Amino acid sequence: MMASHSRWRILFPGLNQAEPSKKREPNDSAFNPPLAPQIAGVSPLRFGILGAAAIAPIALISPAKSHPEVVVHAVAARDIARAEAYAKKYGIEKFYGGPRGYQELIDDPEIEVIYNPLPNALHFEWTMKALAAGKHVLLEKPSADTADETRQMFALAEEKGLVLLEAFHYRFHPAVQRVKAIIDSGELGPIKHISAALAIPRGLIPSDDIRFNHELGGGVMMDMGCYTMNCLRYLSSSNPTAVISAEQVPHAPPSGSAPPTIDRRTTATLALPNDATAELMCDLGMPSKYGNYGIPAFPQVRAHIECVGGTIELYNFVAPTFYHSITIVPKLRGKKKRVEKVYKFADGYGEDWWTTYRYQLDAFVDQVRGRRPRTWINKEDSIANMEWIEKIYAKTGFGSRPKSEYTSVAR
Repeated sequence: MMASHSRWRILFPGLNQAEPSKKREPNDSAFNPPLAPQIAGVSPLRFGILGAAAIAPIALISPAKSHPEVVVHAVAARDIARAEAYAKKYGIEKFYGGPRGYQELIDDPEIEVIYNPLPNALHFEWTMKALAAGKHVLLEKPSADTADETRQMFALAEEKGLVLLEAFHYRFHPAVQRVKAIIDSGELGPIKHISAALAIPRGLIPSDDIRFNHELGGGVMMDMGCYTMNCLRYLSSSNPTAVISAEQVPHAPPSGSAPPTIDRRTTATLALPNDATAELMCDLGMPSKYGNYGIPAFPQVRAHIECVGGTIELYNFVAPTFYHSITIVPKLRGKKKRVEKVYKFADGYGEDWWTTYRYQLDAFVDQVRGRRPRTWINKEDSIANMEWIEKIYAKTGFGSRPKSEYTSVAR
């Protein structure tokens, strides 16, 4: 997942911060949203953040400012000085730090929801601890290192009557929902083939980034790859039936005779029901064209759906607020190609500047408050996504990421 505003600007140029003296434009409001007054008589949900994570400002802190029912109340970090600086920078009231900082935040009786953006290998342990303490959890993707861990987390959430959401934020945006509606309408007939690609040029991710740390659940299939797998499954309304082929390029040549375990690039072809097929491609460091000093590769952020009666191309399915296009090309004579852009739902729900994260936050709050969200990601979806990620790792021989050593004692 892109972990800072700067990387979003590299992928999508022109996303500058708003200046107070200038009129807000949609992209400015995405990063500097108008503050929403709290609703009289309604107590806001108080969120606590585990870790002083770089993704939290765009994923939660900023969206929360424009949501009248959300307050980011506390943050915890291993280093208390870092937690304090983070809280001060983002206007967070409370902070926790030190060896027990995460647990102290979870135990805070004022906090109702835990946002868990910790490294993948820590998702299981700290989500289980949060659920055991009676907290709802907004969990960054991928949900865990293994499907079994994902299954255990959702079982505990159900047992406790709590909301657990794997944060595939892109799913909540009207653009993605529009593509799904076109497919489901039958306008272009059944799907024959679907592909999803998410890849960035070499140099954006440092070589020592946690995405390349096997013990922390690293690998591109656990980062960008989980998006592509989820996108294929969601838009096709199906799970694969087999991994036809898969290939992974290691992050670095293995030392000695040790087998590679971290994938920098993954490609896979999958069988879908009804003789359809799917392909995914993800890469954390596409090589430059014409050698090391050549032209940087252009980011790939697209989904392409080939149906019996035409095609649909969604460009920028991950961050459609900043720019996207939906290109529909029917095969039938008399039907013309058209391009759509959708920032709000047809009934006017949402705002042009709402990010995928802001739409996600709205759905999460609705679910916690007992209201029906417009779309949702259920346990079966999250479990299946991890199952097929693991199947790709098994096919290539890289193997699943290490299972957490944490054993839950509170059920």
